[in-house]
Amino acid sequence: CHVMERESFEDEATAAQLNRDFVPIKVDREERPDLDAVYMDAVQAMTGQGGWPMSVFLTPDGKPFYGGTYFPDERRHGMPSFRDVLDAVQRSWREKRADVEAAGDRLVAAIDTSARTGTSSVRRAGEGPATTSSADSLGWSLEAAAGELERGFDTANGGWGRAPKFPQSMVTEVLLRHHHRSGDPRSLAVARRSLDRMAAGGIHDHLGGGFARYATDPAWLVPHFEKMLYDNAQLARVYLHAWQLTDEPLYRDVTYATLDYLRFNLTTPDGAFAASEDADTDGVEGATYVWRAAEISEVLAEDTPLFAAAYGVTDEGNWEGVTILQRLRTDSELAERFGLRPDEVANILTEGRQRLLDRRRSRPQPARDAKALAAWNGLAIAALSEAARTLDAQGEHVRAAIYRQAAEGAARSVLSGLQGASGRLKRSWKDDRATGDGVLEDHTHLADGLLALYEATFEERWFVTARDLMEIVLDHFADPSGGFFDTADDAERLVTRPKGLQDNALPSGNAMAATVLLRLHALTGEGRYRAAAEGALSLVTPVAHRYPTAFGQWLIATDLALGPLDEVAIVGSLDDGRTGALRAVVDEGYRPRQVVALSASPDGSAVPLLHGRVSRHDQPTAYVCRGFSCRLPVSDPDALRAELMVAAGA
Repeated sequence: CHVMERESFEDEATAAQLNRDFVPIKVDREERPDLDAVYMDAVQAMTGQGGWPMSVFLTPDGKPFYGGTYFPDERRHGMPSFRDVLDAVQRSWREKRADVEAAGDRLVAAIDTSARTGTSSVRRAGEGPATTSSADSLGWSLEAAAGELERGFDTANGGWGRAPKFPQSMVTEVLLRHHHRSGDPRSLAVARRSLDRMAAGGIHDHLGGGFARYATDPAWLVPHFEKMLYDNAQLARVYLHAWQLTDEPLYRDVTYATLDYLRFNLTTPDGAFAASEDADTDGVEGATYVWRAAEISEVLAEDTPLFAAAYGVTDEGNWEGVTILQRLRTDSELAERFGLRPDEVANILTEGRQRLLDRRRSRPQPARDAKALAAWNGLAIAALSEAARTLDAQGEHVRAAIYRQAAEGAARSVLSGLQGASGRLKRSWKDDRATGDGVLEDHTHLADGLLALYEATFEERWFVTARDLMEIVLDHFADPSGGFFDTADDAERLVTRPKGLQDNALPSGNAMAATVLLRLHALTGEGRYRAAAEGALSLVTPVAHRYPTAFGQWLIATDLALGPLDEVAIVGSLDDGRTGALRAVVDEGYRPRQVVALSASPDGSAVPLLHGRVSRHDQPTAYVCRGFSCRLPVSDPDALRAELMVAAGA
């Protein structure tokens, strides 16, 4: 995008031609994902591929008739220059306008059919939508998807695909869930290899925390240095889950560092999270992040050899004469090499990283895109809330409180700035101004975050707001044929009403809707929530297992739909230490198919799962239920742990 901006849009001759012959409209796809979805479908239909930057030529009434992605400033590699494209399009419009308009009509009709059925990806796969979401088909889909992920895995470097190589948080989560359900060691091994290699690679900021958008090489060494809120929120969550499942200290450390990056670098003055940090500083890609060996030696002095061996620092560098830090050796390997204990190595490296970070902070810093997007903030709220629960269960109450407060601050800020009197959301908040109507993902992703925040705080306003957001989804976004449109029924009318199914960098709004509705069903017993989720799932069940990297969030929803979900209701005061002991048991380890509700006054609660529950013998009491059918209540933490193991079939 930056290349085409520099080559063409900032070129005076090109800009003059563009302004003379066209009405140029620049769209921020982050603020208008609905426009991006419609015209990306058109470009894919015309060219067989998509991507950004995207240039689309429209008739005056908005119908696309020609488009593509990157066009160079000069002809090269068989590609026309952007000015060649402008000439050809302008000439076709002037000389063959009727043909151009007819082509636009045909293209709109084709993408409208796909959008209305919501099955463009299904049709391209040569299959029709499923008519069932039975337990057998769901279970088979999960098993087949895990197998496909294992077969397509990069065994050398972790992850999927070659270059550019993107983190795949959703499908890594699918593998963790599959291992938890089936005990399949291969699924866990594949997930761990991906997480380990990303954590060691240059895509991971070893000093300031967080991950870059993608790596330009298969081995995760050279990143595109832009850091996105949505990537880091999802990665923090999957590293947290891997830590819960394995108790691996590396995953704990990466979770902490990534969440702390969100707090320190992306938090806006009003408590929400900003969208991103740029890749370049003063026009130079990665300038803030890379190192010359001499500067590291200047900062670290006698600790330089150890640090250089740990992080691959050389005089020659590993990228354009400079070094991108990557972790090459473990503490134990370094201890043996340098005649130290592993704990001594860890302390030296921790101190060294801090000293280098202090030096790095004195450099010019990348610009920050300060807009707060509802959907992206929902992902961050969920990650922080889940981390707070885990840390509380482990007795790390100070860090838990910090993360919980960050999640609450973001939730308050987003709702204050973006939620209108009707309860519906705007898309973006910046400079004290809300812009853009909220799309499906804004409502679903924020609802997911608020449900997680409810389970971390048991403040019922978060549950109520999450449920209200999903009622809005059902009222204004639902498609009677199954699933949900990306835009509301009263939104700006585009040439077609988009209905995206595949995950991209963010979970599909449709898939997240199914996920949240299934969790709400477990907390409320409302059958219509599950029915709506199953209607959405039926659209992708035939193909999700064949293309799991495009349907990761759907497979997570499939895992929930297959169930069973443990519904845990706790009656007790949050101020009572005995209640805290029960909460700690519920939050132990990795429990991906569980919902939790708590109140000291259950019959007055907004959460139906709590209704009719009573405390026994004036003690905090826990109920473990499935389908609102509960086992005997317990008040002892060990007894609760045993009940959860029985419910899980352990």
